[in-house]
Amino acid sequence: MQLFTTIKTLQEALKNIALTQTIGFVPTMGALHEGHLSLVKNAKKTADKVIVSIFVNPTQFDKEEDLINYPSTFQKDITLLQKEACDFVFIPSAKEMYSDSIKAQEFDFDGLDKVMEGAHRKGHFNGVGTIVKRLFNIVQPDFAFFGEKDFQQLQIIKKLVEKEGLNVKIIPVPIYREKDGLAMSSRNARLTDVYRKEAPFIYQTLQKAKTIFGINNAVKTIEWVEAAFKKHPILELEYFSIANEATLLPIPTSSKKYTKEIKSNQKYRGFIAVFAGDIRLIDNTALY
Repeated sequence: MQLFTTIKTLQEALKNIALTQTIGFVPTMGALHEGHLSLVKNAKKTADKVIVSIFVNPTQFDKEEDLINYPSTFQKDITLLQKEACDFVFIPSAKEMYSDSIKAQEFDFDGLDKVMEGAHRKGHFNGVGTIVKRLFNIVQPDFAFFGEKDFQQLQIIKKLVEKEGLNVKIIPVPIYREKDGLAMSSRNARLTDVYRKEAPFIYQTLQKAKTIFGINNAVKTIEWVEAAFKKHPILELEYFSIANEATLLPIPTSSKKYTKEIKSNQKYRGFIAVFAGDIRLIDNTALY
């Protein structure tokens, strides 16, 4: 496994490989866990060579304390990637990626960034788009792999590729969960024992919401989820939204008439954000 810290040396190494072999790319911010490794495993099955980037991108954090507190486990990350037989690891500095101007580019994502995470994290997706576009231009991968836990981000990256005319195929990878259902996240390591014990309630609620949505309308489903969290002693619901998978637009709740025909013509997904103390956790599930 080869490690690179500069764009120039990485591109020199990839130049000849790209002529005869396919490149799979997994962009990460480090603090790797089994969810990240599932992306690497999928990349290994799909591409001839796999590159993983580790870069904590400052422009996608709306709160400075979240950037400061983001976990760093560099040596562990490298060991995990070696075990997965990753071919290349790119670990640039902020100066390498942004030069002297650490600033996000403005994008038009056709409204995909205006709801849910975008509504609660100002500028977040411009930061994501900026760094992903930059990494794609540097690596020039044939395939890039993203987890469905950040489903909104996944759809936005697809839109980025479409609008910017980037020659890369985006491969979604299913959410990797702990045995108790909690979606794998680097933030899980920051949970106290008490919050970690209660956190699986998030996925349990999503599963129940899927059942309720199957026999009732969106209003009743949303009301049930909100009531469930009001009763929970320590977990605090930030939002629960039922949205169209393709557009990410929330299902209209002004009418209580949601027929099976409407549901069958659209693919809806439940999206949730929850505070476990000061740790913010997100998850989602298909409702079909």
